[in-house]
Amino acid sequence: MNKSGKYLVWTALSVLGAFALGYIALNRGEQINALWIVVASVCVYLIAYRFYGLYIAKKVLAVDPTRMTPAVRHNDGLDYVPTDKKVLFGHHFAAIAGAGPLVGP
Repeated sequence: MNKSGKYLVWTALSVLGAFALGYIALNRGEQINALWIVVASVCVYLIAYRFYGLYIAKKVLAVDPTRMTPAVRHNDGLDYVPTDKKVLFGHHFAAIAGAGPLVGP
């Protein structure tokens, strides 16, 4: 997707979220559909994830994608091993005791 298409998607998401929040705010005392609350919250969460997350990564944490990770720097074959992110995602849920039946033995 080109740059203007991305701006258009985020603008549409912002307008939809603003409309949903406005609908909730202006219909006080009347019954409203819960879908308006869901749409407003999803729009706010997505916008916050995209823009506030980018702010945190760049300004607060100063994330540098060219910096070596400890798995690459200390590759000892035991504790520090470079691994594919899909495998790490599976290990994350395997470490949770309640997810044992979902992941398997």
